[in-house]
Amino acid sequence: MIEVVYEKDKCRSAAYDGEKLIGECDCRENGPVWTAYHTEVDPAYGGQGIAGRLVAAVAQAALERGAKIVPQCSYVRRLFESKPEYADVNAEKV
Repeated sequence: MIEVVYEKDKCRSAAYDGEKLIGECDCRENGPVWTAYHTEVDPAYGGQGIAGRLVAAVAQAALERGAKIVPQCSYVRRLFESKPEYADVNAEKV
């Protein structure tokens, strides 16, 4: 089973298959504004919705900390534009 966790010390969400890192959504924190700049999943795990889960984990962590996210990564940007549930965390929707 794939586990997705937010790793505060690395400012990213990460997906693991056992102990193997198979995906990540990386951010830079600048106080209450985070920039999501890279999302990647091992191609062998494609088509399972893992990238979406990674973005959701980052968004949840930002909400819990009162932060907003600048969707610099093209994947994050597409999700933010297509899913209204991300409006509260999208720094571009102020």
